[in-house]
Amino acid sequence: MAEKFSKEIARMRRIEGQARCIAKMMEDDRYCIDIINQRTALEAALRATKAKILSIHAGHCIEEAVQSGNAVDQREKFDELIDLFGKVGR
Repeated sequence: MAEKFSKEIARMRRIEGQARCIAKMMEDDRYCIDIINQRTALEAALRATKAKILSIHAGHCIEEAVQSGNAVDQREKFDELIDLFGKVGR
């Protein structure tokens, strides 16, 4: 397991548990507002994970491309980042 992602992997496992809990709440016909509140918490956890992974990417992959001096690699990483921001905004 990549050490740089260890905390995020643990967070994703908690998110997985949250998702199962929400499904169970729905199966048990729990109050809709309670389900929505749990789903909102799940979405916040996913956003936090996404932000951390982006930070890791910038701190490792982008930094390596910049330090390499390889213009092609730098352009590829820059283009990936621009594409990612386009997807994240949706």
